[in-house]
Amino acid sequence: QVQLVESGGGLVQAGGSLRLSCVASGNFYSINNMTWYRQAPGKQQRESVATIHSDGSTNYGDSVKGRFTISRDNAKNTVYLQINSLKPEDTAVYLCKVQSNTRWYGVRDYWGQGTQVTVSS
Repeated sequence: QVQLVESGGGLVQAGGSLRLSCVASGNFYSINNMTWYRQAPGKQQRESVATIHSDGSTNYGDSVKGRFTISRDNAKNTVYLQINSLKPEDTAVYLCKVQSNTRWYGVRDYWGQGTQVTVSS
C-alpha cells in the first residue's frame, strides 16, 4: 500500500504564492506518474492541474500554464506544486495522485486526502 500526505495549503491573498508538497510512503517498488488535481467548492469533478512523469517530463492544464510548476524529488518520494500569481478561482482542495507499483497490488493509482487552498480577492 501507498500512503500520501499533502501539505502547504492555506489562506493567501490574490497575487500571492504557495508551495504544496505531497509525500508518499509505504511499501512500493516504484512511483511512476505523479499528478496534482484540484476540486473547487461545489464542483464534483476534479480538474487535473499538472503531471510529472518518471522521466521528469511535465504536462499542465491550460488554466494554470505559466503560473504553476510541478517538480519531484525521487529520493524523498515527494512531489511539489509551486503556485504563483494566485487568483480567487484557484480556490480548491488540491489533491495528489500517484501511480505506484507494489508487490501485492501491481500498478495502480493512490490518492491523498488533499490540502485546502483559499485565495482572497
